[in-house]
Amino acid sequence: MTRLLSFAALAIGLSAGAACAEAADCGDVTIAEMTWGSAGLAAHLDKIVLEEGYGCQVTLVPGDTMPTFTSMNERGEPDLAPEMWVDGVRTALEKAVSEGRLIQTVALLSDGGVEGWWIPKFLADANPKIRTVQDALKYPDLFPAPDNGRKGAITNCPTGWNCHVTTENLYRALNAEERGFQLVQTRSAAELDGSIAKAFKEKTGWLGYYWAPTATLGKYDMVKLSFNVPHDNMEWNRCTAIPGCEHPKANAYPVSDVQTVVTRRFADKAGVAMEYVQTRTWDNQTVGKVLAWMDEEQAASEDGAKYFLKTYPDIWTKWVPSHVAKKIKASL
Repeated sequence: MTRLLSFAALAIGLSAGAACAEAADCGDVTIAEMTWGSAGLAAHLDKIVLEEGYGCQVTLVPGDTMPTFTSMNERGEPDLAPEMWVDGVRTALEKAVSEGRLIQTVALLSDGGVEGWWIPKFLADANPKIRTVQDALKYPDLFPAPDNGRKGAITNCPTGWNCHVTTENLYRALNAEERGFQLVQTRSAAELDGSIAKAFKEKTGWLGYYWAPTATLGKYDMVKLSFNVPHDNMEWNRCTAIPGCEHPKANAYPVSDVQTVVTRRFADKAGVAMEYVQTRTWDNQTVGKVLAWMDEEQAASEDGAKYFLKTYPDIWTKWVPSHVAKKIKASL
């Protein structure tokens, strides 16, 4: 009996020691909180898991694709970008990975991110002749600009997002200005979403960039238009995704590779949490459901992360050891 108790005490001691080691190993971590819904949700999810499950001290820092990548590559901060849409920075990212500064860990969105130019379904149904972007550009009057109804509008995503670059290049490649369209810039995700909401409320045409998974595409029925050309990855990396590229050509968006990227320093100092970061992945349908709940409840990203953890334990408990999962559940 004494011997059994001693073994039990040893096991408890080892378990406690392992937990202390996890907390000590993880330390301070900075996570990029991007400005769009799914990325903010992922950042807060990682914050909860790393703090409650691994004892990290997490700070969220504002971010967007290109400035976050540049900062991670040049200064090693932040430590972790949960949702990096890498197609626009692929060449530089591959160089950073090969030189050991950054590490790609996992495809956060298992089925990839979907990007493109969209129109409302009610407009597509009323105008079956519009099936491609080139078709839409024949009818600027169907997509009136907000400040000039004589012009058509193509709505861009906010500055700092890689899609801002690709949309601008494609606008020039398709000679949209000569066809009577102006490129409408948005300053935030909220302004971009608001332009779509306004189009549906007023039943007016809308043409512009958007992506999935999002609550907006879950709420509003939109149709993604073809660019009438296949995706040319070489041209994409040469020009489409390069700011100010001369002589851009028409190109289709790829199914975007959405990865979690961490710095070498994070991998070295928080190695105990790398197993989670290398395993954590979810699909667009799941993310869309959580984003839709957040939209309906007017909930913040932190609330959405907690909702996911409470609602989908069958998914996330596969990402972490059982003792870590217990700590996370106890914190909810």
